[in-house]
Formats: sequence, structure tokens, C-alpha cells
Amino acid sequence: MIGPAAPRGLCTDCGISRGPDPKACGRACQFIRPDYPALEAQVHGRARDPARPDELHFGPHRRMLRARLAKPAPGAQWTGITTRIAERLLETGAVDAVLAMAPDPADSWKPMPVLVTRAEDMARCRGMRMGYAPLLVLLAPARAAGHKRLAIIGIPCQVYALRALERELGFERLFVIGTPCSDNTTTENFHRFLALLDEQPETITYLEFRADFHVELRFADGRIREIPFLQLPISQLPGDFFPLTCRTCVDYTNVLADITVGYMGGQGEQWLLVRNARGEELLALLGDEVVTSTPGSAGKRDGAVKGFLANTERAAGGLPLRRMPDWLRPIVGWLMPRIGPRGLEFARARVEMKAVETIIHLRREEPRRVKSMVPAHVWALVSRYGLTPRDSERRPSSDG
Repeated sequence: MIGPAAPRGLCTDCGISRGPDPKACGRACQFIRPDYPALEAQVHGRARDPARPDELHFGPHRRMLRARLAKPAPGAQWTGITTRIAERLLETGAVDAVLAMAPDPADSWKPMPVLVTRAEDMARCRGMRMGYAPLLVLLAPARAAGHKRLAIIGIPCQVYALRALERELGFERLFVIGTPCSDNTTTENFHRFLALLDEQPETITYLEFRADFHVELRFADGRIREIPFLQLPISQLPGDFFPLTCRTCVDYTNVLADITVGYMGGQGEQWLLVRNARGEELLALLGDEVVTSTPGSAGKRDGAVKGFLANTERAAGGLPLRRMPDWLRPIVGWLMPRIGPRGLEFARARVEMKAVETIIHLRREEPRRVKSMVPAHVWALVSRYGLTPRDSERRPSSDG
């Protein structure tokens, strides 16, 4: 039985406060005083190097790939690389258990933490869910069950807390498969969003924000519908639909994972960032099952990021967003996938947008936290758009 979460200010309920030592949040939470250089060095052997291509944006990595499973897994969000890696870990005996998310029996959109010990049971963890779930609360039960080698599939705020406490946990080996995350919300809020997208939201079985500036919906009867980003009913959502934690997260790409499996730089396929030797081991488990190629990059991100900055500043100041005329939306929606940032340039744009959003919303809602919550690399990302730290927002130069 999972106990209640301890009351916290900025919290995404990673599960630590529900465990045997709730006070561990103080040294584990990324929303207090994150130290990415130290944890990157702990996990990868070095911190990100801005002189290396794309490490300022995406964190330490050995290589990046476009990838897909040659035989897509049924029910997977993309082709199923994340859960297939976990299956292979269990099939080969490399781990005793995998800590992941499965759908709640009462609501298929709601994530529920599970400890999986049989490869065939990973199939129920396929697909996307929206909401908060205390994944790390199962670390103690995993240890109590005698599991020494563990794999974890997690989002950035969960992985940061895991890495901050890793040396205290007592596992012989941890493999961390990370997925990018941005703008999470409660499952209840997500149902409200679905109701704005379709008259029969209960028939929606799949939703994906794609890198081609469209949302893809799939329905129980097999229908597929694509909605351009510009036609989403974002203006109808309440101001607190996305909590401050998600609007001020500085780790979109899950930099402390051994391997990050996402979509942003994949141009229709999945995007892999192999970050260290363990990440290479994880990818090698797939063998010929995975088809890889070099990521592409096209378009220019500056205009998109500048437009996002202007709109975010207006929204944070309580001013109405500049609305595009309805007649123009289809035209711009058609143009964006063709002349907007694509591939790695799209991924860079999204990371910069998140950095911009972090600073604007913290300054507006929690100005005293800017100094402690915004790492140096985030300031470097936004400097090209005229955002620089004020004197009260600067960390000591030795502090990441």
C-alpha cells in the first residue's frame, strides 16, 4: 500500500516523500537546488561540455541516433524501443526487475508505478500516460524483495532524484532508461484536454505530440486524426493547467539517464541519446531488432523561439496572447513542417523554449528561487535571446 505524499511546495510526486525517509527530498529534488555538473560527472564521468556539438542543449552523450524497431511492438507509443530494451534486460538476466509505469486499472490514462520481473509483463507498460505517479516509492520494496540489479524507466524529475540518492540505495547495478518530458499535468486535467479535442473523448486511445507540429489521435474504432498545433484549444485551458514545476523544469532531455529515448530529433522516428557505457550496453541488447541512422537537421529555430518568448512574457504578465486570425492558421500550419525547425534544430528549439519558460515563470511567480533553481547552462541557452541573470539571480561561479 502506497502512503500519502508529504506536502511540498514545488513537487511532481516522484515518490521519495512517500518512502521510508521523506526528508530525503531535501537532497534529492531538482526543484530545490539542482547540481547538474556534479551529477553528470557522477553518472557519465564528466559534465556536459559546451564545446562539443549539442551538449549545451542535450547534455553529455556519446552519440545520437534516429532509430526504430524493425518490427514495431503493438500498443507502443512509437515503435517500442523503451519497453523492448527493458524486456531484453529481463530476458538476458541482466536485471532482476524493472521499475516502470503501467496504466491504472481504473483509468488507462493514469500512470501507476509497477515492479516488473517477467519480460512478458513489460507489454502492459507500453504507451503514453499523463499524470503524476510516485515511481520511486517502489525502490524500498524492490530492495526488500532482494533485487540487486534494477532497471528504471523514468522521466527527468524522477531520474534526478534517483541519481541524487543512488549511492545510498544499495543496489549492485542500476540501468536508467530515460524519456524526455515537458508540460506534464494531472490525469484529471488531461481528461479535460481530451474533452476539448473530441466530442467522444472516451474513445481516444492514443495521443502524441509529434515533431511535425501535429498532434496525432487514435480512436477505439481504428480512426486516426491529426490536429495542427496551431489549432489546439490551448487558449481554453485554465492558467494553472500546467503546474509551475513543469513550466520551470530545466531537464527536458533527461540528461542523467544512461540512454534517452525520445522523438524530438527523430523526424518521424525515435531519437536516441546514448550517454555512457551503460547506455551502449542497453542499445546493444537490441541487436538487429533496431534500425538506426544519423539524425538530420533543417530550418532555423531563432524565429520560433523569439515568438515563444514574446507570447510567454505576455501570458506570464497576465496579458492576452496575440491570436492568429483563423484564416491564417491553416496556412501557417502547412508551412511549419516544411520551413520551420526540423530534426535536431527542432529539438534545440524546444530545449531553448523550456529554458526561456523557466526563467520567465520563476521571475513572475517565485523570484527568490531563480538563483537556486536555474543552472549556468540554462542561462547560456537563453543569452542569445537577450535573457541574462540579474545580480540577485547569479549563483557562485563554481556552482552549476
